[in-house]
Parts: sequence; C-alpha cells; structure tokens
Amino acid sequence: MTLQFSQLGLAPDFIDYASGWKIQAELHDKVVAGTAPSTVLYLEHAAVYTAGKRTEDHERPFDGTPVVAVDRGGKLTWHGPGQLVAYPIIKLKHRAGIRDYVERLEAVIIAVLADYGIAAVRIKGRAGVWLEADAKGPDRKIAAIGIRVHEGVTMHGFAINCNNDLAPYAQIIACGITDASVTTIAAEIGRDVAPADLVDRITEELRKNEDALVATPEGALL
Repeated sequence: MTLQFSQLGLAPDFIDYASGWKIQAELHDKVVAGTAPSTVLYLEHAAVYTAGKRTEDHERPFDGTPVVAVDRGGKLTWHGPGQLVAYPIIKLKHRAGIRDYVERLEAVIIAVLADYGIAAVRIKGRAGVWLEADAKGPDRKIAAIGIRVHEGVTMHGFAINCNNDLAPYAQIIACGITDASVTTIAAEIGRDVAPADLVDRITEELRKNEDALVATPEGALL
C-alpha cells in the first residue's frame, strides 16, 4: 500500500487555516519530489471562510467577516468545528484523470453517508455531494469538493458536514448556491455524529480506490 493517512487535528485540536495550508503545501512539495508518499490529511479547521478562484464579490460574508483566498477551484465556503476536512495529497496515476478523481471522491462520500441511512447523490450542474429535495426541504448540500492539481499531485480536497453549526452559512452565498440549502449528517438523522466517527470508513473507501488513483512510487515492486 502506498497511500498513507494522517490525523492532523480533530476536536478539540482544531487547526487554523494558515497552519493547515502550510502543512499541506510542504507535503505537496515532498510528494512532487518523491520524498514523501501520497498522504491523506484529516482535520477540523478553526472557523474560517475560504474563497476559491470563481468567488464573486457579492457572495462574500454579509457582515464583513474576513475571507481567505485559496487556489482551489470552486467558490466561497465555510470550514469549522464539526466538519470533517480531508486533504488528499496524491500523486495521480493518470495526470489527465482529474474528472475521474473527483468522481471517486464523490463516490467515497456517498458510500460513507449510506452507512447513516442518507441517500446522497450527485446533482447535475452542482458541485459536491447532495440530498435531493424532499419533505424536509429543497436540494441540500452535505459535502463540498474543491481541488487543485499541480505537477500531477492533488491539493485541497473535500469537507463533510457532520455536526457543525449551520449558522455561518447564513452569512454567505455558500458555493454560489442561491436555490438550495446546506445540511449536516446530524441534522438529517437526528443524532450526533462527529467528524472522528467518519475517519475509519473514509479511509476504507479511499483504500478501495488506491490502485486506480495513486501512482506507484519509482522502484516499487508491482
């Protein structure tokens, strides 16, 4: 197995965004250079808004809260306690396979949510993982995905809403969404589910995709 996993910081040890970014960037450089294996970082961030490259001014927080500009795709989102963030720093087996990579991340999340009786789906034209409109409300986003691939190695990743407060989303147009809402696992099933509860299953599902995604280190036996 070439893919490694590391719990960078889960509650109560929240990681501020700047520190998390520094660790992610340094690891990315090492994976590109071949001096570190492809690694998935798990963490919960201290509360922060981040803006991807496609964020527009009117989508920013209504109360003037500072926003960190980041080099991933996508728009504005929130990270904070109660949300599991995973940063897969992976040397892709196929550099051109970015769409396949994103679809596999979506499938991993959908499979884990199914453990909780949540029928999550992809919705055409919407990024991330969703619950379709039902008696509880309109289409609801439960996980965000935003990535960058640089020199064949992935950065950023995905965030799953577990038991986080949804109030911060009321201050922004989250991910550019104007006709849908945001939800959490806890809100959907009526019981508490912490980010740490998902780590083992996310790891298991990512392992199933390892051979298809991760480049074999030079010199390794096949």
